[in-house]
Amino acid sequence: MTSIRKSSGRKNEDDILDAARACVEAFGVRRTTLTDVARRAGVSRPTVYRHWPDISSLVGDLMTRELKALFAEAVAEATEADALGRIVHGATGTVRAVWHHSLFSRFLDSEAELLATYVFHRLGSSQHAALELLHAQIAEGQRDGSVRAGEPGELSRVVLLTVQSIGASRRLVEDTLTEDALLDSLGRLLTGYLRDWSAAA
Repeated sequence: MTSIRKSSGRKNEDDILDAARACVEAFGVRRTTLTDVARRAGVSRPTVYRHWPDISSLVGDLMTRELKALFAEAVAEATEADALGRIVHGATGTVRAVWHHSLFSRFLDSEAELLATYVFHRLGSSQHAALELLHAQIAEGQRDGSVRAGEPGELSRVVLLTVQSIGASRRLVEDTLTEDALLDSLGRLLTGYLRDWSAAA
């Protein structure tokens, strides 16, 4: 019975998050309320409030869920022979996916300042998940010789900040750089920062 209740509770949360995504994509964060989300999810308002006290916390969890799914997909698609290649593939693949994701496109196009609040003003669970993944990949790259020496935690943070900045800045350079060119530049930046050039020489 306990496992059934947990499974049911997880499904309930996912249904609410799905409803929140639909509302935000249709109306934006400012015009979305927890009442709207409850109505679309077909649950009572107390059910929503039981998990999220306000729309900000709900949207934060929604973004975390969506970003983690994009991370997982990008990592699964990276089949390069060394860890550095997989890091670069995963990073550029995640950025491309964010640009084409309906929720994040909404933020980038019309509510960029709110996106900045969720992404740049604090490290949320999605960023911590990304840092854990990068830490493991960088440590693996140091073992296989593709990534230079250095504290993996420090290298991971610089990579994350670089990827976030490029990911949030596409609209600022789209008149001078194509999507492919910008992602190619991101890949070169990450490769230049992480490669063990002494080994390459």
